[in-house]
Amino acid sequence: MKILITGANNAKAMKLLKAFPNHFLLLADYGEVPEMATANYAIKSLGELNKESIAHVLLNFCITEAIDSIIPLHQFEIEPLAKSSVLFNEYGIQVLTPPADKLVDYLPPDANFYKNFAIFIAGECIFASGKEIFVKQSEEVNGVFGYETAGDDLKLFTI
Repeated sequence: MKILITGANNAKAMKLLKAFPNHFLLLADYGEVPEMATANYAIKSLGELNKESIAHVLLNFCITEAIDSIIPLHQFEIEPLAKSSVLFNEYGIQVLTPPADKLVDYLPPDANFYKNFAIFIAGECIFASGKEIFVKQSEEVNGVFGYETAGDDLKLFTI
């Protein structure tokens, strides 16, 4: 599986590398990015930032790079991608965000610097940096979520 993680110029994106040891990760960001490639991951530029066409830019990039799943980390990407997830699915690309109508429940109130993060796909926790075991959540819990302790409300892990 080939996974795109946005926000490559931020350390938070690099933290996610350890969560996917059996997948190829493509880290990408807008503007100048130090491009490189290894056997397990690569870093590329998404071109210049144009917030008006984020979903279009990311869909084209995903198709060109044969991406299977996308994890958006920039907060300005979350809503456009959640609203466009059906279109991405038509191309076989899974958008890892909660549904657009549920985003308000998961958006952090401000910049978030959580001690831990967990990755959920359709409510199933596939990785937790703090090694906690999470019970299955509702199917809307989709993406990377930050938390301090396992009992906290999950909020999207964004930059």
